[in-house]
Amino acid sequence: MSPNANPIRRSRLPWRAVVAGSAGAGALLFLAITGQANRGSAVLLALIVGGLTLYLSLRGYRERRFDQASVDRLVQSRPQEAQTPFSEILESLPDPVMVIAAQEADDVAGRRFIFANAAAREFFRIQSSGALLVTAIRNPKILEVVDEALFGGVAGEAAYDSGGAQDRYLRALTRPLPVRPDGSHLALLMMRDETDARRNERMRADFLANASHELRTPLASLTGFIETLRGHAKEDPVARDRFLNIMATQADRMARLIDDLLSLSRIELNEHIAPDGCIDLAQAVSDVIDAMSPLSRENGIQIQTAMPPRGEALVIGDRDQIVQVVQNLIDNAVKYSRARDGSVSGSVIVECGVGVSGDAALALRKPSASRLSLLTPDQTGEELYVYLRINDSGPGIRREYLPRLAERFYRIEGQKSGERSGTGLGLAIVKHIMNRHRGGLAVESLEGEGAAFIVYFPIHSKALAARQARVL
Repeated sequence: MSPNANPIRRSRLPWRAVVAGSAGAGALLFLAITGQANRGSAVLLALIVGGLTLYLSLRGYRERRFDQASVDRLVQSRPQEAQTPFSEILESLPDPVMVIAAQEADDVAGRRFIFANAAAREFFRIQSSGALLVTAIRNPKILEVVDEALFGGVAGEAAYDSGGAQDRYLRALTRPLPVRPDGSHLALLMMRDETDARRNERMRADFLANASHELRTPLASLTGFIETLRGHAKEDPVARDRFLNIMATQADRMARLIDDLLSLSRIELNEHIAPDGCIDLAQAVSDVIDAMSPLSRENGIQIQTAMPPRGEALVIGDRDQIVQVVQNLIDNAVKYSRARDGSVSGSVIVECGVGVSGDAALALRKPSASRLSLLTPDQTGEELYVYLRINDSGPGIRREYLPRLAERFYRIEGQKSGERSGTGLGLAIVKHIMNRHRGGLAVESLEGEGAAFIVYFPIHSKALAARQARVL
């Protein structure tokens, strides 16, 4: 195309339509002049046809002129938009994407990252390009599929489990890339997050298994008593009342069990999503103690507190779940503070501390006691926490029972029946809530002298700022 060829000029007037319209108008005018048509009407009709033809022609010309100009602008802007680097597109992807390079197949330690997007750098904690692959990924299956893509030209996939307290499940996909001019072999490694899908599937399977197992006992009990009441106990008022009371107890147990199962399932569903609220732990503890005062007085248990001033024990968390943690732990302390003979005497001590390390929160109060961490947060470094320690005056827990305390439906021998019986899900719920809050859970016990449960939450930045201001 010549430099002077304007794209708009190529869109000419529709001359065929103009010629046809003019010819039609001329024919009508000729008929009128020769007397073969009404002269006045023919002249008027000729003017209308000619004017309409000219109007439509000019309108089509303007529309085509506008359309061509729009196309020209789009074509002119396309090269500029195409200049966006692919690296910026990959950088913004939410899933980890990496390019691996290697020279020799036998040099296992020579696999390096030559590109890793932001999601990959954050997930694998890659500091810079050129880092060794084995420093970030040690899973043999992933390393194997990477080698197959590098030196075999074969696409592959493998499962990846991050491990740690907050498990993440990913699907690793590898694709071979063209060999570089210097002879380096390249492979693309992508990670697809399947954490939610795996959690949902596991939650469904666990719920069905646990519910069917734990509901079988109360259902069998209810069925047996119903059959008895239909039979010989039908006309016995004393037996009928006793059986109905037992049935009501079993029904209540089933209701609590279902509530705890649903609560645990909801917590597990969002366990990998850390909360971001600001909660005053001391205020939450006070609210729970006020609500549980009638129960503690009924059991003859005195609840003593050692709390910091309100507004200092600020933690990062979800208030409803934190209240659930405090309520479960204090309820257990009140329940097990009663002596073995059932006498109603004892006390529960609730203590809260601010701005301590994880080790300081777990410091032993009784040198001869046994301590076990049931959940340790993944964070490393000098993180500070707000801890809550709930100590009962009960018989304590034997050392061999400590590792299984947070298991679902686990109850210590001798506590599976009677008035202390529960669903066995309370501490499991506490553990999963603390895991979601990136906190910790531990137990300290000395047989015959009571037990203490310690939970610690990450301190909120507002509390840190207030502490620094007081120091200055």
